[in-house]
This record gives sequence, C-alpha cells and structure tokens, in this order.
Amino acid sequence: MALAGRGISADLTCAMLLLIQAICLSGDLTMHILRVNNISVSYAGREVFRDLSWVIGDRDRVALVGPNGAGKSTLFKVLLGEVEPDHGHVAIQAGVRIGHLAQDVSLPSGQSLIETAMIKPAELAAIETRLNEIETQLADPAVYGDEALLAQTLERHEALLADYERMNGSRHGSHVRELLAMLGFDADDYDRPNDTLSGGQKKMVALVQLAVSAPDILLLDEPDNHLDMDGKNQLERFILNYRGSVVIISHDRYLLDEIASQTVELERGRLTVYHGNYSYYLNERQLRRLRQERQYVTQQKEIARIEAMIERFESWAKQVLSRKHMLAARQRRRMLEKMEERGEIIEKVVDQRLMDFKVDGWRGSKKALELKRVSMAFDDEPLFLDASMLLRHGERVGLIGPNGAGKTVLLQLILGELQPVAGDIVVGPSIRIGFYSQEHQTLEAWLEQSPLDLIRTMQNSSESNAVNFLLRMAFSYEQARQPVRTLSGGERSRLQLARVMLQQPNLLLLDEPTNNLDIPSVEVLEDALDEFNGAVLIVSHDRYFLDQTVDRLIEIRAGQLTEYLGGYTEYLAATGQLKMN
Repeated sequence: MALAGRGISADLTCAMLLLIQAICLSGDLTMHILRVNNISVSYAGREVFRDLSWVIGDRDRVALVGPNGAGKSTLFKVLLGEVEPDHGHVAIQAGVRIGHLAQDVSLPSGQSLIETAMIKPAELAAIETRLNEIETQLADPAVYGDEALLAQTLERHEALLADYERMNGSRHGSHVRELLAMLGFDADDYDRPNDTLSGGQKKMVALVQLAVSAPDILLLDEPDNHLDMDGKNQLERFILNYRGSVVIISHDRYLLDEIASQTVELERGRLTVYHGNYSYYLNERQLRRLRQERQYVTQQKEIARIEAMIERFESWAKQVLSRKHMLAARQRRRMLEKMEERGEIIEKVVDQRLMDFKVDGWRGSKKALELKRVSMAFDDEPLFLDASMLLRHGERVGLIGPNGAGKTVLLQLILGELQPVAGDIVVGPSIRIGFYSQEHQTLEAWLEQSPLDLIRTMQNSSESNAVNFLLRMAFSYEQARQPVRTLSGGERSRLQLARVMLQQPNLLLLDEPTNNLDIPSVEVLEDALDEFNGAVLIVSHDRYFLDQTVDRLIEIRAGQLTEYLGGYTEYLAATGQLKMN
C-alpha cells in the first residue's frame, strides 16, 4: 500500500510483492549470518592476511581456495574464535552455531563405529542435563507452589526445549543412522572397530558426529582426503542437501564444481569473492588478471609521465627560482600521494611461486609393464584373481576402485615388495621406475635429516646446487634445512616429487599424488605428465586430475580388473553414472 501511495500502480505493487515472495521461496534471498570485518592476523611477525572482509549467508556453499600456506585453516580458526585477530572482528548472528571438521581426525580406540557416531555433541548433552534439572525443579513444591517462580521455570524449560529440538535431540539416534546411510555406511558396518576404519571413513564418522546437531555453518577442512570415488559422491550429496551453510577447503576440483555456488580465494593475504563454482572462478580470475595487468600498465605510464613532469617543474624552479613551477611540482606530487593513500594504485599481477617439476624420461622398452594372470590373497582371502594388464611406453593409465580393492597392493607387487600367489609380473628390461607413495613412505629413512641432505645424497652435488634445486621446487631456504619430519603434507609431497625427478625414470608409479598438493601444484604435475617421455600408472581418487592426465582407466572391483577407454568422464558415461544437466 505504501508503494501504491507513492504513485506506483496497485497491479505493479502486487507484481513486485509476488516477485519478492518467489525469490524468498526459491532461496535466492540469502540472509547473512556471519560477517568478517577488516580482520588482520600475524604469526611471529609474519602477516598471514590483512583487512579481510567477507559475509556468509544462511544457505551458502562456499569453496575456500588458495595455495598451501595462504592461511585457509587459520581463517577457519578465526571464525571459530580459536585465534584472535590483531585487528577487526567477526560478527556472528545471535544463536548461530558453527561446526568444524578438522583436516586430521582421530576416533576413540576400543569403540565401534556406531558407538562413536552416537556420542552426543557436548552442547546437546549439556541441554539434556539442564532439562533434567528443570524437570526435577518442576516437581518441587517450592517451585510449583510459587506462581512467579513456576512461570520463570516454565519459560526456561520452553526455551531449552526449543534448542533441544533445533539440535534434533528428540530424534538423535534415528538421525545418526540417516546420516551414516547418506555417507555410505550400512548396518553391517555398525560394529566395526574404529581402528579398522580407513582415514576417509573416520572422517565421515566425525562428520556425522558434527552434523547430527545441525550447526548453522559447517566448516569442512579437506573432508574428501582419502575418500574413494563412492565416498566422494556421497559427500557431494550430503553437502548439497545440508540445510545450513557449508564452507569447504578442498583440492578436489570436481567436488568444488559440483557443490560450490561461491568460490573465495585467499592468496597473498587478500580475500577475493567469485560468485560461481570452481570452473567459473578459473575463467573469471583469468579475465580479472588480464584487466588488472592492462590497467596497471596504463596507470604506470601515466605515473611515469607525471613524475617526469614533476622533475621538469622542479628543475625549472631551481634554474629560474620560479614559485609557479615549484607549486606545480608540489601539486602533482601531492596528487600521487593521495592516490596511494586512497588505495588507487593498481598492483602489478604477481604469479604464485610454483614448483619447477619436470621428469624428462627416455625411450625404453615398448612394453613397459605386463601383468599375466596375476592373483593375490591375504590369509586365504582373495584380493584379485587372474588379473592381466599391459602398459606400453607413452601410455597414461589410471587405476581406480573402492578403498581396500587392492590398488596399492598392485603397486607393491610391481615394485617387488610383495609376491603374487600366482601369475607373472614383467617389467621391461630397459625400464627404470620412479615411485611416489601415498603415505610418503619413501621419505621414512630421511625423517631426521633435511631435504638438503636427501637431495645432496641423490645428486652427489654441492650444497649450493642442492639448495638451488630445492628453491626451484618451491622450498624456502629455511625449509631446505629443517628435518623432514617437520614438513607439512604438501611439502613432503613436493619433496617426494623432487626425489622422483632425480631418479630419472621412464615408468612412473604414482599412488595418490594429489592428496596433499594445492591446486596450482597439481596443475604443474598435470603439465609435467603431459610432457613426460615414458609410461605412467596412477592410483587416484582425484576425478578432475584423471580427466586431465590418463588415456584409459582400469577399475579394480570385486577381484576383477575392467578397462575403460578415456578419462573419468568417459568412465562415468560407460558405466551409466554420468549426470545429465
């Protein structure tokens, strides 16, 4: 009515109200429930980020991306209140609860999966305790005989009941089972001891514990690490169906494309928001960088012109003692200073320092590797039977299958670390293998020594040459000298790749090489594999990576090897799993 009274027709007013209602019903009208206001954080004098501002809506699906060490996990800690910013603050709407799935999780030893999943969140358990206390008070004559005290107690009871229902307290057990089923577990898994669960399965149990009370915001730090293909698909469905907001740190580009409606990049201490999934972010980021580079060049030319003019005015002023020229010089210098004060100076586009990874390879045997009717079993339990495979020089083959199917065992058989029950494994006579292990086992002998020690030993080179090599692999001078055991997962992955490069192989066996690498490093690896002169066998659950690198896939499932031509997308199409938009 107020709109119509301002000269807008009743029909138009009705149409606008219907449009607003439609937007609200469709969920496009997002309510901001958390706001980051100009926060800055430093560690030991090193600035992690400065003046970060950001908002999270009540239904957002956010991919938080950026290179290793950019501060993504630190930003999570700030949102959780575990790290106090040097400047700025985080404003959270009243009643909003945040749940956090850490990068590394541990489950209680000696418990079963279902026992652990059924453990109630501390906040829910506390509410139950307070409800029991109030119900005891309501039976007390001193309470029910005092009208004012009774009303006050009932009001507290009602508020606690509302919180209890909001956290799914009355249906906790059934909700736990629903979430377990959504994440790929069934009743046969319930009695499995936690110690027998894979790393990915432990993460999913921890996610159930976290999500059962329905936090308004879920912060997920690499939840997909160590999940197999089925697990990643189930995680995608869970995130897409979750009723609150989800902010996820992940290096799985396929996952980020499927679930993200917003991509937020943290790099060089700055936060940049892109309103789309990962593919949109890549394209838009490139366009923005091209525009910034053009604007930077144009502005720098203008600044150079103004500075040359200032020099001329100052020179003329000194020669003829001209106040007019001196004022003109000061005016233009002040103009440049104001541009800097207002933040109008366009920064030069600076590329992230990437590892310089390249494996030259060389022409070896035409048949790099052949499996002839290979069978493998443990304690009379068959893993695979009569498995045959041929890998030729120049081929890139991906090895996929559920956790426990035998992918890593197959690599151990090829390396001679295990012996098959039956069949033959033939490695070409002029083949040299370079092996990358999933759990960094190839570095175990070097944990107390430094990367510099490892490289000097492998290269038989001087310290300066080894340092330069490590700098090319994106290590700092300090990291090159610290014990390997102190390195992060991503740094150990780069050191393993450096070790592979120095082996000069022409057959690469790579077991989950992308697990701890940031996305820019994965892209470097993809380019290196594309140029590699040799054969490659890759065990990976990184679907995007497989699409970029392999010519065919071999799936190990139920003891059988099945071949599919093409990458992961072609595999989905061949098995009827490809999603149609």
